Amino acid sequence: MYAVIETGGKQYRVQEGDRIVVEKLGKEAGETVEFDKVLVHGEGADIKVGTPCIEGMKVFGTVVETGKGQKVIIYKYKSKKDYRKKQGHRQPYTMVEITGLTGEKPAVKKEETVKNEAPVVPSFKSMKKDELIAFAKDNNIEIAEKATKPVIIEVIEAAIKN
Repeated sequence: MYAVIETGGKQYRVQEGDRIVVEKLGKEAGETVEFDKVLVHGEGADIKVGTPCIEGMKVFGTVVETGKGQKVIIYKYKSKKDYRKKQGHRQPYTMVEITGLTGEKPAVKKEETVKNEAPVVPSFKSMKKDELIAFAKDNNIEIAEKATKPVIIEVIEAAIKN
């Protein structure tokens, strides 16, 4: 089963267990999110299409992390006029894990959550190099501090998998 939801002016095709990166929702990690703009739901011949949304259908998720994306450099320049302007921007985002595609909120028992809950691993690509080094030190992972950011990410991910 899958659904197409709309949030932040964009549409996302989601299934249960998917992690999606959406525009900032203003929620903290661990909070639940409810998407009520469901455009399509189902699979194969058993598909429902809304006009524009399906009434009473909701998609539920849990916020995994909030952060900022990669920096985008905006550079304005006018020749012969001595005008140069450099500006940077990092777009805020919220990473959400989809927990349910039904019209009702999924019931989760706290006992089961504690047993099956894996440690939350942050998105390393959104972290700065010094944050990666601090994360590695906190988790007793040996890295070369002078290594490049992609190398540090690769070493941390390999250490977490083992």
